[in-house]
This record gives sequence, C-alpha cells and structure tokens, in this order.
Amino acid sequence: MKRFRCDCGSQVFFDNGHCLSCGARLGFDPAVREVRPLAPAGDGVYTDRNGRAFRFCANGEDFGVCNWLRPAEQAHPLCFACQFNRTVPNQSLPGNDRRWRVLEEGKKRLFFTLMQLGLPLVSGWVDERLGLLFDFIEDGRSRKIFAETFASTGYLGGVITINTLEADDVARTAVRSQMNEEYRTVLGHLRHESGHYYWSLLDPDATTRAEFTDLFGDEQADYAAALAAHYKNGPATAWHERYISAYASAHPSEDWAECWGHYLHIYDALETAAAQGLLGRSPDTMTMAQRINAWRGLSTTLNELNRSVGLGDAYPFVINEVVAGKLAFVDSVIRRLRA
Repeated sequence: MKRFRCDCGSQVFFDNGHCLSCGARLGFDPAVREVRPLAPAGDGVYTDRNGRAFRFCANGEDFGVCNWLRPAEQAHPLCFACQFNRTVPNQSLPGNDRRWRVLEEGKKRLFFTLMQLGLPLVSGWVDERLGLLFDFIEDGRSRKIFAETFASTGYLGGVITINTLEADDVARTAVRSQMNEEYRTVLGHLRHESGHYYWSLLDPDATTRAEFTDLFGDEQADYAAALAAHYKNGPATAWHERYISAYASAHPSEDWAECWGHYLHIYDALETAAAQGLLGRSPDTMTMAQRINAWRGLSTTLNELNRSVGLGDAYPFVINEVVAGKLAFVDSVIRRLRA
C-alpha cells in the first residue's frame, strides 16, 4: 500500500473518508490510485485542488460502505470496484451493513494490489466470458456457527463468492478455532479466490501446465474427493515441508491459490514497508528471491512486535525453499498475465 497525504500535510489512509487533522472529505481515485482531498461543489459534485470534478460511489453515499470516486460525468452510479458486485449482503438483516463494509474494504485492498501489479481486471458485466464478479451472500444456515456454514465461500466460473459471516469477527474466529487454522481473514479469502480466477484467465499452455504439475501436482485430480479426505483425515503428513499452509496440501489447485494469495500478501506488505520508510526499496525493483529474503526478515520483525504487545503472530507461516519455488512460479504467471 502506498502512503497518502492530505493537502494539509497530514498522513491519511486508504480506507479514510475524512482527514482527522483538517476534516477534509477524502475519496480514492482508482484512475491514479491516489486518495484525494475534496471540496464540495454542489449537486453531489466534489473537486480536488486542480479543479477536477468527481462524485462518490453510490454505495458510499447510500450505504456508507465505499470511499471510492467516479468521474463526475460518469453515468454509472457505482465506482470501478463496486461495478464488479453481483450480489451484496441483504441490508434488511441486522449487522449486514457492517459486514458489507468489511467485505468491501477487503475487496478494495485486493483491487489496489491487482492494479499495482498491472493485472487485467474486467467486470463480468462488461465481459461475460473473461470478466470477474463477486457474490457476498448469506445462506440459510449462516446463523449457526459451524464450519460447514462457510462452505459457500469459493470460486466458480468467474465468480468469487464470500459468505457474509466471514466479515463477522466472532463467527470467523469460531470457525478458525474449530478448523485449527492459524490465519483466517476476509482479505486472505479474497486473495486466495482471486488466484483461482487468474489461473483460469491465463488459459495455460502445455509448458506452463507441465511446470504447474511439477511444482503443485496434477490439477486434474478429483477435487471433491481430495477435499473430503482433507477434512476427514487432516492435512498431508509433514505438510510443512512442501506447503505454505495445511490447507494447501488438500489439492494442487488449492496449493496454487494459497501461494497466489501469499504472493499478494508479500507484495502488499513490502510495498507498505517501503512507503513507510522501513524498507530501502520498492518490491517492484526486486527479484522474487530478493522479495522473499526481505519478507523473511520483515515478517519475523512483525511477529516479534505482535508478541511484544500480547498478540499472535501477524504472519504465522514459513517460506521454505520448496514454497519459494512455487512463489517464483506465481511471479512468472503474473508477468505473463501482465504482458
């Protein structure tokens, strides 16, 4: 994440709607990936210091779940990112306004990183065959706090589906504990599921598929049977030796998506560290090996800082040489997609 400043000189943040120092209205402009301080110009229009005119996304104005801007002349009432929504949480249900806001914040951070990486990002409403859409849903069982209520979270045919209870801290923590997971977040889910989407978008050739199989295994292996075995018997023996997480050992496709998600974690965290002066260079100027080396040091520091204030590890994972090879493959796929 880049570092943003208000016109008054104070640091502001990606999710902010107002500057806490001067009170200026803030909005995120996806065209240039900057947070803009704005002044009201009447009739729902706001202008920045250069006189450029914007309107806020209707999801922000009507529901308070978005701080992204759209050009004042744009006819569509939603910002770029909200135009990817197919289903949003039922606002007649208590707590769903807060859950939707959490889901949108995670999705917006995902989009920021994808745009920083130069990856193609097209709404499924624009391109039905190659585009991406999001369903934020709550199924009929979701009021019970059991792991199976979250089965609706996943990816299929260009649609990322997230159960709204993933945005409920109590429910998500209960499931994380029940499933013996060290890490479970909305942003983590979104990044993971985006990996499935981009692999399908790549439409890999025979050489790339062979590389995939060598690193991750046969993606044609029976997916339902593999997941059933994972949940019945637990992760593969000594999974730490070959996988970034226990869940990655369930199936080659999940191993890929887990590594993709961690690639995005690492890139965003290193970019943030560089922007905050904690890292001497941007990850864009590093090789993948240099990024991994920098992240190993930085994540250790983050974990120790968390422990110092009584919290759990911020990044409870180990990147061994096998996983490093998988992350390098993810990097090569991203370069192909960008090209």
